[in-house]
Amino acid sequence: MSFLSNTLSRVKPSPTIAMTAKTAELKAAGRDVIGLSAGEPDFDTPQNIKDAAAAAINAGKTKYTAPDGIPELKEAVCAKMKRDHGLEYTPAQVSVGTGGKQTLYNALMATLNDGDEVVIPAPYWVSYPDMVLLAGGTPVVAETSLQTNFKLTPDQLEEAITPKTKWFIFNSPSNPTGAGYSRDELKALTDVLMRHPHVWVMSDDMYEHLAYDGFEFCTPAEVEPALYDRTLTCNGVSKAYAMTGWRIGYAAGPVALIAAMRKIQSQSTSNPCSISQWAALEALNGTQDFLAPNNEVFKRRRNFVVDALNKIEGISCPKPEGAFYVYPSIAGLIGKTTPKGTVIEDDEAFANALLQEADVAVVFGAAFGLSPNFRVSYATSDDALKTACERIQAFCNSLQ
Repeated sequence: MSFLSNTLSRVKPSPTIAMTAKTAELKAAGRDVIGLSAGEPDFDTPQNIKDAAAAAINAGKTKYTAPDGIPELKEAVCAKMKRDHGLEYTPAQVSVGTGGKQTLYNALMATLNDGDEVVIPAPYWVSYPDMVLLAGGTPVVAETSLQTNFKLTPDQLEEAITPKTKWFIFNSPSNPTGAGYSRDELKALTDVLMRHPHVWVMSDDMYEHLAYDGFEFCTPAEVEPALYDRTLTCNGVSKAYAMTGWRIGYAAGPVALIAAMRKIQSQSTSNPCSISQWAALEALNGTQDFLAPNNEVFKRRRNFVVDALNKIEGISCPKPEGAFYVYPSIAGLIGKTTPKGTVIEDDEAFANALLQEADVAVVFGAAFGLSPNFRVSYATSDDALKTACERIQAFCNSLQ
């Protein structure tokens, strides 16, 4: 009889974290590896946010807080939801967790029973299906395609919903594709959901502020107010505010669901870091002036990477609306062989060979549920991106 839980057999380690760890290992061994696998801005946390954290430390705000967040931060989340989306929430409808991942996980743990299904469009963030499995549910993957720019169609959503469906997980702009749904595209999906009142919506808005070319972000409960009572809107400060290590996420939704999530959190981690909460308060309430110039940098990098990859024979890379990822197809490279004799049987073989033979780290598409593709994070320096794209081009040109 195994000492370890049977639950572990249902999940796998995060492939993105594994690739980041492998990159660090090779760098420590002296290899000149360029990492394009981590979804982490290379910008420093804005100074006003760091100053707020230092002030909190100096003021002695280093004690336990309420399990799911200080009142001031919950009020700030309510103000943000009203300001940006016209959605009214009270602090009793807000949960603050240790990163966006915890709020998603708490909600799934608080709601899923054996046999409950969760519809997840693919490609998806690697943690969605495994969190569903950990919570005892069943992921139902609805595959998108390059032809629709990796966006789920209303017909696909309709087909995926069954009487057992409890949640639909929605992420726009998307990790890993950067695809963003327009208001009309999202309204078409919410029209489907209105026909299925037993299905709740988990909207992961983490990349809300990372949008380009005039793309206007919108969230499901904003587009279809009738979904308000069965929507959990999730967000955080990690990406747009360059606060990945501070570990603060938040969610707004119905009081009963938030109370259930609070119960889960009170018996697991309890409160998020008190200092990080005060920093996040400044992030939401303070100046937003840095967002626009940061987005211009990301947009320039996106355009460069998309153009560079589309010049490579065998690769097709759509231009996404937001986030800081691209998700190129390598359909034209499958079956080819590297100079060292590795056959590119699939996107995992491609990513491994690219790392070992060209010193560029990316994440293979199967990790996100859709192949043959790979994810590039362009949240790194222009010089690193230039060198990495040159290496990818040389590697692909060397295939026979």
